[in-house]
Amino acid sequence: MNASLRPLSLKISEIFLSLQGETSRAGLPTVFVRLTGCPLRCVWCDTAYAFSGGQTISLPEIIEQVACHGVNHVCVTGGEPLAQPACLPLLSALSDAGYAVSLETSGALDVAEVDARVSRIVDLKAPGSGEFGRNRWQNLALLTANDELKFVLKDRADYEWARQLVLDRRLAALCPLLFSPVDGELPAATLADWILADRLPVRFQLQLHKLLWGNIRGK
Repeated sequence: MNASLRPLSLKISEIFLSLQGETSRAGLPTVFVRLTGCPLRCVWCDTAYAFSGGQTISLPEIIEQVACHGVNHVCVTGGEPLAQPACLPLLSALSDAGYAVSLETSGALDVAEVDARVSRIVDLKAPGSGEFGRNRWQNLALLTANDELKFVLKDRADYEWARQLVLDRRLAALCPLLFSPVDGELPAATLADWILADRLPVRFQLQLHKLLWGNIRGK
């Protein structure tokens, strides 16, 4: 078969059904499509198993596996899903199939070509992540009310950085803002108290799936 006629394929770490644990969609039954590979190495990463391995699966097969779970919400995540060029047609194909699609991306790669029907969850890397220098600041100008901006915070220094960024750049006018504590590093109640004390226009969130099932893979 001519290479141009072959179905697109992606390296997939796992496809599974769970409750969405984060974002404004928290609690909704969701199919997660986790792509293999990531160019970043955040010190608090909880999905390092997705850095390598996985299985090469054609795009039609991915859509078929998603359909088997029988729910409307799909989250494409990683790793860093945009590190695979075929992620873009995957997002469009899922949208064409009628799914409500979200993309979880580090914010280190360009989100401009992501299908406009997809909600882009962009994770700005705080200094404590070790990957602050990888933030692609041009992405901020591309965000709309359909997207969300996520901050995972390790300590008070990370919080102060994020707070100042929110205020200086008036980020709340762009899209919903999400503040999360690094699991095992920053007590959740401490972060909640800081947000309340500053009346910060952000949504506090915990990883619901970890509260329910711990760090079990595929949940």
